[in-house]
Amino acid sequence: MIRIPVVLLLFGLTLVPGPEPMTTRLVLLGTGTPVVDPDRSGPAVAVVVNEEAYLFDAGPGIVRRAAAAFAKGIPALDAVNLKRVFFTHLHSDHTAGYPDLILTPWVVGRRTPLEAYGPAGLKSMTHHILLAYQQDYDIRVHGLEKLDPTGRTVNVHEIEPGVIYKDSAVTIEAFAVKHGSWPQAFGYRVRGRDRTIVISGDTVPTQSVIDACDGCDILLHEVYINSRSSRYMQAFHTSADELAKIANAAKPKLLVLYHQLYLGGMTDEDLLSEIRKSYKGAVASGRDLDVY
Repeated sequence: MIRIPVVLLLFGLTLVPGPEPMTTRLVLLGTGTPVVDPDRSGPAVAVVVNEEAYLFDAGPGIVRRAAAAFAKGIPALDAVNLKRVFFTHLHSDHTAGYPDLILTPWVVGRRTPLEAYGPAGLKSMTHHILLAYQQDYDIRVHGLEKLDPTGRTVNVHEIEPGVIYKDSAVTIEAFAVKHGSWPQAFGYRVRGRDRTIVISGDTVPTQSVIDACDGCDILLHEVYINSRSSRYMQAFHTSADELAKIANAAKPKLLVLYHQLYLGGMTDEDLLSEIRKSYKGAVASGRDLDVY
C-alpha cells in the first residue's frame, strides 16, 4: 500500500505522518504431519512483518496455502514475495514443498534468488532438487518463456545455533533442539520490533525452547496426544502433558499448538483438555490459515 503523506499546518508547524508501525504476525500455512489430512497441509509457518514474509519449513502445499493467505489480505504471502525460508530439520514432511517453493514463485514472477537457511544437508538436498528439474529449467529459460534464471537460484546457508539472520524488521536466532536421531534440528526465535515469536520445530522437551521463549509473545510448539506413547514418540516429539510443563516454565503470552499428532482416537478437545489440566495460560490449537 502506498501512503500519501498529509501535511498539516498548525501554528506554523509542518506535521508529516511517520511510517506505518511494524506489526509482527504469525500465519499458519500448514499444521499437519505425515498423516494425509486434506484439511491440514504439511508443516509450514510464516512470520509476516508488514510487506515481508519469513517462512519456516516447507511442507506439502506451502505455496498454495500462501496464495490462500494472500487472497485473504496478506500481501507479503503473494507467491512472488516468498524469498526466505528457514528449515527446522530435513524430515520429508517439512521439506516436500521445497521444490514447489523454489520453482513456482519463479515461474509466476519472482526475479530474486530464494534464500534458504537450515541444518547441514540442505546444500546437498537443494543441489539434487535443482538437478532433478534441470530439463524444466532449460525449457523455461531457453524456450519460448525466456524466464530470467535468477529467480530459480537458491542461496543456501547451512547454520549453527546463534543469530543467523537480521534486517530492519526482524532478528532471527536459531537454537538447537533434540529430534530423535537427527544430527541437527533447530527451533527459531524471531524478534520483531513489537513481538517475539518462538517456533519449536519438531522436538522432545528441551530447555532451549524455554530459554528462547522466556515470556515471549507467542510460543508455537509441536505436540502429540496418546494414552500409550511409543518409544519413537518419546524420542522425537513432545506430549501434551510435557508441553504443559514447558509452557509453565516458558510463560508465553499465548501458546499455539501445531503439528498436532492425534493418536489412538484422540481429538482436538482431548488435546486442549490435557494441556489445561496443568497449564492455565492462554492456549490455542492452530489450524491452517490461522493468524495470530
